[in-house]
Amino acid sequence: MSTNDSIRQVDFSMEIATNKHIDNNLIADIRQMIEATKSQVASTVNSAMTLMYWHIGDRINREILGGERATYGKQIVIQLAQTLQTEYGKGSFSEKHLRQMMRFAEVFPEENIVYTVCRQLTWSHIRLLVPMEDRLQREFYASMAADQRWSVRTLKAKIDGMLYERTAIAKQPDEVIIHDLDELRNERKMSAELVFQDPYVLDFLGMHENYSERDLESAIVAELQRFITELGNDFAFLARQKRITVDDEDYYIDLLFYHRRLRCLVAIDLKLGKFQAAYKGQMELYLRWLEKYDMADGENKPIGLILCAGKNEEHIELMHLHDNNIRVAEYLTKLPDRKVLEHKLQQAIERAHTRLNASKL
Repeated sequence: MSTNDSIRQVDFSMEIATNKHIDNNLIADIRQMIEATKSQVASTVNSAMTLMYWHIGDRINREILGGERATYGKQIVIQLAQTLQTEYGKGSFSEKHLRQMMRFAEVFPEENIVYTVCRQLTWSHIRLLVPMEDRLQREFYASMAADQRWSVRTLKAKIDGMLYERTAIAKQPDEVIIHDLDELRNERKMSAELVFQDPYVLDFLGMHENYSERDLESAIVAELQRFITELGNDFAFLARQKRITVDDEDYYIDLLFYHRRLRCLVAIDLKLGKFQAAYKGQMELYLRWLEKYDMADGENKPIGLILCAGKNEEHIELMHLHDNNIRVAEYLTKLPDRKVLEHKLQQAIERAHTRLNASKL
């Protein structure tokens, strides 16, 4: 074979290789188009079906309101379910499902809001929300699920874990809750009251009796992903035992995070016992140092979170910790019985509302 023939063969091989490369890119691009379209179609179908369920529920509700007898509503739902299941199968039109549609239309009466809800959440999400009697609780979970893109499984876990009752927003006046949720929905603006919780449930750490602060800290770092899941989305871990030096004395911040939506550093101090007044001064020192030396341009002032095994409510109230960007929360290393936790959280919410009402007098 001549030298020219060899060169032509090499060129031909390179051309084949180049064409093969182009073909692979072409296939990858087309696959991406197909998958994106399939996802878009699925989302569009889900929105249309969910909106249809709302219209069905609204139509049944209006029909029942026009009935003259108390038993009319029950009869019409049963008969309607039987007719629709005969024509369309038993999948989505059982009596139970029709009542869920009716409840959907009842608790979301404004059609323009329903359009937004249907674009952001699936029917499976909505079925978890509609049984809730508390309107603000329902709006909290709907707004957070849409903003954080929770799966149905995650939403159920948040509801079962009583996230709303544990979040600081639940202890605020109704008008503050409504305002913060409106800003979250319309501007995607996250308030600190929607971020921080009390208590935090750290049962996944597997802590036993007689552990130290260092043991607790080590367990959190070992289970960092699950700890961040409990803290909430948008927390980014920065440091453990961050050293700061003031007047030639060294101090150590247990855990340092950054919150993307709040655009601020979050210093966490771990304490074994109940909250003590001295903890405030220690955290203030951390925050002022971070503000002076670590805070970047455009960031908001750092927030301190003191995690304690217990709280002294009057101490916390009298010290006006929020004015200094300091929050105190209890942590639970074992998940208590749901009824016990529910009672405890309800008491905390009632105490907070009592203090708020007293401050207005």
